[in-house]
Amino acid sequence: MSQPILKAVVEDKEKFSSLGRIKKMLKGQGTFDGEENAVLYQNYKEKALDIDSDEESEPQEQKLDDKVVFHYKPLRSTWSQLSVVKKNGLSEAISQEERKRQEAIFEVISSEHSYLLSLEILIRMFKNSRELSLTMTKTESHHLFSNITDVYEASKKFFEELEARHQNNIFIEDISDIVARHAGSTFDPYVKYCTNEVYQQRTLQRLLATNPAFKEVLSRIESHEECRNLPMISFLILPMQRVTRLPLLMDTICQKTPKDSAKYENCKQALKEVSKLVRLCNEGARKMERTEMMYTINSQLEFKIKPFPLVSSSRWLVKRGELTAYVEDTGLFSKRTSKQQVYFFLFNDVLIITKKKSEESYNVTEYSLREQLLVLPCDGEEPGPGSSPGRSAPGMLHSGRSAASHLFRLLLLSNHAGDRVEMLLGADTQSDRARWITALGQDSDGQHTDRTTLAQVETIRTYTAKQADELSLQVADVVLVYQKVNDGWYEGERLRDGQRGWFPSECAKEITCRATLDKNMERMGRLLGLETNV
Repeated sequence: MSQPILKAVVEDKEKFSSLGRIKKMLKGQGTFDGEENAVLYQNYKEKALDIDSDEESEPQEQKLDDKVVFHYKPLRSTWSQLSVVKKNGLSEAISQEERKRQEAIFEVISSEHSYLLSLEILIRMFKNSRELSLTMTKTESHHLFSNITDVYEASKKFFEELEARHQNNIFIEDISDIVARHAGSTFDPYVKYCTNEVYQQRTLQRLLATNPAFKEVLSRIESHEECRNLPMISFLILPMQRVTRLPLLMDTICQKTPKDSAKYENCKQALKEVSKLVRLCNEGARKMERTEMMYTINSQLEFKIKPFPLVSSSRWLVKRGELTAYVEDTGLFSKRTSKQQVYFFLFNDVLIITKKKSEESYNVTEYSLREQLLVLPCDGEEPGPGSSPGRSAPGMLHSGRSAASHLFRLLLLSNHAGDRVEMLLGADTQSDRARWITALGQDSDGQHTDRTTLAQVETIRTYTAKQADELSLQVADVVLVYQKVNDGWYEGERLRDGQRGWFPSECAKEITCRATLDKNMERMGRLLGLETNV
């Protein structure tokens, strides 16, 4: 490299055209103007999501073009492939690391452009469709689309300012100030949109299931060429997807920025602002969903014992589901074990044990504070630390039933009446048993686990959580794996935000490259402020 010192276009007038000439060349023409069939955000994969994306841009783009599916359009260009960069030889005039930094900065701009295109289609083709609006009420329409127009306007302002910075100088010194400012104020509509996600999902499911007219019109719109045969739900979830990817994009710029420079500190501040925004969005969505769930469950419970005041702003559902309880009946001359179905509602601070009457009605038979619960091993299984039972359950264990029923024991040190109760419980599957033991046992050991020793997987297929203890995943999410169950379920922690839960192993592939594993831990440390020992 003959020119190791970084110089902007304007600083080398002999080799490059002047900044004024570049501005004139670009005047009246945006970076993405004239781009036909631009890639929509659903089909856009940011290289920043791949921790190993250090390869040269042009060869990689060529490889991708060869494998592209007909309805997927390749990204028009990277920073190095911009005609003005090529024409002026700018890519060769800077160091390889700085070129990677320019690519990372440009990716924020190009991905925002792609995202903006998808939002525009959502509003024009779906939200503003008179035909679709006639098939539902105004309330349903509001629940579906919420404040998406405000989200679009926020994205538009953000993109216009980013592109203006790029138009001012093809070599971009920094965008951290723009990102930090918008994340701190302009992006407020994202929090409201993500908070309303629970209404959106529920409304869409109900309309599809009960409203044939809505379903028919929606299907017709989705098949329109402008929608690229993508379902409306893929457009509706974009704001949450975009906001969760911004920290990863900014982290990549941090990665490529010299740590002893002022730019690095600015980038870290921008990363802090977008991470804060993501937390607000996640918390808003969780709080609304938890509150809704709490009121719904409370209305379905009928207390046959002393009532428990369930609704609380600090309480949320951790896991729910049906289990088999094995009860020992003592007769005059013999003992026998009978089975009863019980339905558990486990909250963060209390366990409610019920008998299910119907899908929307449960009789409460027991409850105990979470701190009074102890999960115990069954015979033939390795006991956990300090988990010896108060009394055994003779006659309850039979080898055939143990193998079939995936048994575990639960001790209520003090139930609603202050009594000590021990239960032998059976789950339908091995993973269900593991999930109940994890949930009931309040896995405190996980807080002290050395994350660098955990396996890592990358999500290869989107997964939407169906139960409270599950983890929703986007393609390219990296997850640290705490538990693997033989019947195909993993328990893991999402790298980008530290959320923990269960997901099907088929949605992910294991990461084996040591360098990638270390880079992922470093990234997690930057995103979450963790001590990673890497």
